[in-house]
Amino acid sequence: MQILKPFEPFPDIAYTSEEGLLAVGGSLTQSRLMEAYSKGIFPWYDESQPILWWCPDPRMVLFPQKLKVSKSMKQLLKKEAFKVTYNEAFETVIENCAAIKRKGQLGTWITPEMKQAYTGLHKKGIAQSVEVWQDGKIVGGLYGIYLKNKKVFCGESMFARVSNASKYGFISLVRKLQKNGVELIDCQVHTDHLESLGAEEISRNEFLKFLK
Repeated sequence: MQILKPFEPFPDIAYTSEEGLLAVGGSLTQSRLMEAYSKGIFPWYDESQPILWWCPDPRMVLFPQKLKVSKSMKQLLKKEAFKVTYNEAFETVIENCAAIKRKGQLGTWITPEMKQAYTGLHKKGIAQSVEVWQDGKIVGGLYGIYLKNKKVFCGESMFARVSNASKYGFISLVRKLQKNGVELIDCQVHTDHLESLGAEEISRNEFLKFLK
């Protein structure tokens, strides 16, 4: 683990700690974030901490062709139970992701500094959002970084105000990305929710091959 100076490049992945922490400090400039994602690194910290940069091993990913859709979700999709849009309310999505209460977490890692940085990337078409609507109200969504040149989408966070809304949006996004030629969706770390949708853990080295 290394302490980063403002314009210092990231250290070699070999210096990552057992927990997956690579570096501390630096900044959240757009160029820094793009350097990070292109190397499989992402920021994850809270307001009481400096910027923490991670590259865990193993890595949770979803290969689009392995997406699992349950019978109940297939019925919801067939009924078009929700309306899904893309990049129409990015700031609303990131605000909801920051505000939603999550089991086992006291606060959020989506700090004001992170909101500003990712909103800047959204304006450049790099950070993208999915919005899920019901009766004209936004009830779920997610956002992430789209590395088009590498055919990889890096998921960052999702939220749901009603049951199944985030799953509905995620499944819709995966299908869309698959049509666009995306080969891998980075889910970062294991959760039961993501595993139920077909995500799996692969080695960090295998994951990094997709970015080269």
